[in-house]
Amino acid sequence: MSSRLLRVALFASAAFALSYPAAQAEDVLGADVGKALQQAQSALSAHDYTKAMAAVNAADAVKGKSDYESYTITQMRAAVATQGGNLDVATQAYDKLIASPRTPKDTKHQMLMSEATMAYTAKDYPRAVKAIERYQKEVGSNATMDTLLAQSYYLQKDYPNSVRVLKQQIDQEIKAKKTPAESQLQMLGASATAMKDSATTTHAYVLLATYYPKQEYWALLLHELIVNPKIPTSLQLDVYRIRLAAGNVSQARDFMEMTEIAMQSGMPQLALDLMNQGYQANVLGQGAEAPRQARLKAMVEKSVADKKASIAADEAAALKQKTGDDLLTVGYNYVTFGQADKGIGLMQQAMSKGVTDMNVARLHYGLAQLAAGKKTDAIATLKTVDGGAGAQDIAQLWVLKLSAAK
Repeated sequence: MSSRLLRVALFASAAFALSYPAAQAEDVLGADVGKALQQAQSALSAHDYTKAMAAVNAADAVKGKSDYESYTITQMRAAVATQGGNLDVATQAYDKLIASPRTPKDTKHQMLMSEATMAYTAKDYPRAVKAIERYQKEVGSNATMDTLLAQSYYLQKDYPNSVRVLKQQIDQEIKAKKTPAESQLQMLGASATAMKDSATTTHAYVLLATYYPKQEYWALLLHELIVNPKIPTSLQLDVYRIRLAAGNVSQARDFMEMTEIAMQSGMPQLALDLMNQGYQANVLGQGAEAPRQARLKAMVEKSVADKKASIAADEAAALKQKTGDDLLTVGYNYVTFGQADKGIGLMQQAMSKGVTDMNVARLHYGLAQLAAGKKTDAIATLKTVDGGAGAQDIAQLWVLKLSAAK
């Protein structure tokens, strides 16, 4: 029941008491109280809240009132104060009604909800929080009240509590296989950003991109990845690649830099594939930079031919190494050359030998599986990427992207 419906109910209950005999002999309004409340009812109907409250006060001033008369006066006071926007008086009246044994249990619950809603509407957020928490304690969880609680914390800039209650609500919804509200996730992201909590901010954007796959959420996610200080320069190419997959690369300089990094990493076919995407998107090959881009492409194509000629020797040399780092690159190159099974097998062998960073190796192994057309296997591999050096963040975005494309 909304605040509007509750004040209608309060008005109706007070009017009922004025119009009909009580069920119990003692539940009768005396002439003085009844007359004053009739005047209050008429003034309330005319939206003259000052006159209505004066009549309520006159009824309350009558000496020797019965409990029933006091209760009915409080009902009318609550109705007048609620419609008149007097938060303090309405809250005091509701509290009396809630404490009264005359008020049915369900009505008490609606009054608690109305107290919270009125406080929120009046922008008295601390009072709204207090009322909502009382409701939750006495009644339990309610979607409307849960949302108002998070909003009340957020609007008074109590971001830690906003994050706390939002995380709890969102986790419960996901566990129940429900879709969290977009506004909930947006508020979580905004609260975490205000706290400079990058982990929670990224988590919020991941959920937004998962449940509401809009380009703007991917842009926010990728921005968080780009500015994340824990991402080492060695993963710069991987950052570019997930950005490219998400449609977040549109500048010629980005394609050129990707190409150069791939070349420096000893993967010329990957470099050529990235350049070709730039040409296909009409980003490369345009304007004054087109000749320089063409020269780079020619150099990359020559490197591809050279690498194909030397890859068997590269493999033999890598197999003799104590670690699997070089072999991992050789395996990836085989995959890019179209020998997927051989390349993936060598990458597995490389990880068995041991590599400098197993999580980066798993990330690249998952991308190799993807290039080989093994998307299900790639997702499973990418989910195993762990650690706090950035590879896990990139892998999670790939999982999100690939899962959404199923």
